[in-house]
Amino acid sequence: MSGAYEKVKLSRAKDRPTTLKYIESLFEDFIEFHGDRYFADDSSIIGGIASFNGVSVTVIGIEKGAGTKEKIHRNFGSPNPEGYRKALRLMKQAEKFCRPVVCIVDTAGAFPGIGPEERGQGLAIASNLMEMMTLKTPIISIFIGEGGSGGALALAVADEVWMLENAMYSVISPEGCASILWKDPKRVKDAAESLKLTAEDMLKLKVAEKIIPENKKDFSATSKIIKDLLVKFLKEKQDTDIATLLENRYQRFRAFGEFFEN
Repeated sequence: MSGAYEKVKLSRAKDRPTTLKYIESLFEDFIEFHGDRYFADDSSIIGGIASFNGVSVTVIGIEKGAGTKEKIHRNFGSPNPEGYRKALRLMKQAEKFCRPVVCIVDTAGAFPGIGPEERGQGLAIASNLMEMMTLKTPIISIFIGEGGSGGALALAVADEVWMLENAMYSVISPEGCASILWKDPKRVKDAAESLKLTAEDMLKLKVAEKIIPENKKDFSATSKIIKDLLVKFLKEKQDTDIATLLENRYQRFRAFGEFFEN
């Protein structure tokens, strides 16, 4: 499969490893924290502290769930505002205790229901974007499946973004794009190509820094690649002073949408 929409389908595959599997594989002594201290605990976002290669880190990820009951419990990986507020609470805690933040993204997007809108979904996402830009600790965001709209971006204002080779990152789903632009859901493949949502597209656009190859038959092989890259990333960023870290993060985002005139 090489087309953009084929990549989208792979990113949504039912047998794709979820965030929990990556957490179990990559980290030791993971302790999950709950609640946003405002309204409730959102089970679609998992967050807590763990040990990685002898370093204490904060891990935050979006979990879709495996099996019907768990998917319902996790709201199919579509967070409510309290999930993003929980994530931000843990990020500020990480900053206080000088822990790097590792975000794992796999979501079709934030939950678009009436309740989340009444409780400030847009503000919760916007607050994450603003606070993550100046968070005084290293941040890495790893896309393991879908990366949909602001729901993904709320955990992706990072020093680097890595994507699995069959992951995607887009402002809207191809189905939604086709319905809005052409009023024709059958043009979903055209929409996927136009959106430039594949990992290869993101690398070319400098929205992502690395593409991680996937081994469908051996999850541990994929996990090991991420581990090795993460060891190097954390060493490099922890050796960087905070002022330089923040300036580099700022310049990374300033470069998006760059163009030249003849």
